[in-house]
Amino acid sequence: MQLKSCCIYSVGLFSMLTLIAGISLVLSNVFPNFVQSEVKKEIVLENGTEAFEAWENPPAPIYMQFYFFNLTNPLEVLDGDRPAVVEIGPYTYREYRPMEQVHFQDNGTKVTAVNTKTYIFQLNMSRGPESDLIRTVNIPAMTVMEKFKDHSVVANVISAYMRGTGERLFTTRTVGELLWGYEDGLLKALRVVQPDLDDVFGLFYKNNASNDGEYVFFTGQQNSKDFARVDTWNGESSLNWWTSDECNMINGTNGASFHPIVTKNETLYMFISDLCRSLYAKYEEDVTVKGIPGYRFSPPSKVFANMTVNPANAGFCVPAGNCLGSGLLNVSTCKQGAPIIMSSPHFYQADEKFVQDVFGMRPNKEQHQTLIDINPLTGIILQAAKRLQVNVFVEKIPTFSQTGNMRTVVFPVVYLNESVVIDDSSVLKLKAIGVKENVVVNIPFMLIGLGIVLGGVFMFLMCRQKVPESTAGERQPLLSS
Repeated sequence: MQLKSCCIYSVGLFSMLTLIAGISLVLSNVFPNFVQSEVKKEIVLENGTEAFEAWENPPAPIYMQFYFFNLTNPLEVLDGDRPAVVEIGPYTYREYRPMEQVHFQDNGTKVTAVNTKTYIFQLNMSRGPESDLIRTVNIPAMTVMEKFKDHSVVANVISAYMRGTGERLFTTRTVGELLWGYEDGLLKALRVVQPDLDDVFGLFYKNNASNDGEYVFFTGQQNSKDFARVDTWNGESSLNWWTSDECNMINGTNGASFHPIVTKNETLYMFISDLCRSLYAKYEEDVTVKGIPGYRFSPPSKVFANMTVNPANAGFCVPAGNCLGSGLLNVSTCKQGAPIIMSSPHFYQADEKFVQDVFGMRPNKEQHQTLIDINPLTGIILQAAKRLQVNVFVEKIPTFSQTGNMRTVVFPVVYLNESVVIDDSSVLKLKAIGVKENVVVNIPFMLIGLGIVLGGVFMFLMCRQKVPESTAGERQPLLSS
């Protein structure tokens, strides 16, 4: 009998200890911290890790889509009407972007590399061939006119040459020429006085099968938050194009990788060489991509806001104090003086003025927002879309009759959508990691459940132990009589 009671009380004691242990583990976050610690050990740029292999040669297919704006009323625009454009696209390219010339340094805490990008045209995913014709602003001509507009003698000579050769403010070129380059007559003529001038122009001229310079990345070996963060670009730790130290900072990764253990309240920084600046993204919503949970981050409107809305952006006004308005970035200072203005497609999140200045602009969040969907545990990108629009600042220049009575306008030329969705093999790996995480993280709750079950068993046994004693007490008088 004593042995039986001892066993029952042992069950009760064990149930209590199990409950206490389970609750303590939940409150202390031991198992979630253990999972995060193990993930941090794996997400590091080091030979042999899956993170390094994915960083060096991204497994998911990346596509670059170009959408051009075809001008439909060139004569009316020269008379002062607003431009009317029609979006034509996509023209899709498969993008390959391996890291090359990879070298580790500083005891494996940093790694140098160049990110070579190659684009292969995908006709079956495009609206038409690269030979499709697009009418748009003559960017080389506009660049030359802007450069010499305050030098009347030189401007008159150039204007006369343009009239003689039929060079106009607007031109018709093929998709392939506009993207990858064509020999420009005006630039070729200017080489007589400026021999080092390149007479080939293309929006992405020399960008195919090339890289944007040497990067030095942190490997994340010392601090997981530094995983793939850019230390220097082309040997420099900051830029020199802008008018403030804050705007010249090189912050974050190159946008292709992020550190593990991403939280909703943090800010993700990226250095985008296409934009000649760093930017940041904030949490927007929870998402699911191919069954994998993720957090969606996107750049808030404040990133590209005018200095009156965001004073920190004053340094992006070039020349100093010359701000175009919210949603635009003048990158002429880092594009050899070309009057290039960057924005989101269709002037999404820009001042309404720029949308109204061009007939055919229809900004839409779903189609024109830049977004990054990240698995919060591993930092792996589930889905991303970088969407940027290339515009040209166009105005009437009295010394150049080619500009007619053109109104001042930020003229849209093309927008790009560089997108990626996680591949199926990576999905399987992430699902396996998710299963392990769920098992380990739920161990404390399993202990709590076991403690509750054992507690129930203990109560049942205690009640059953008392029933026979009371029954025996009731029957004893009958036996004695």
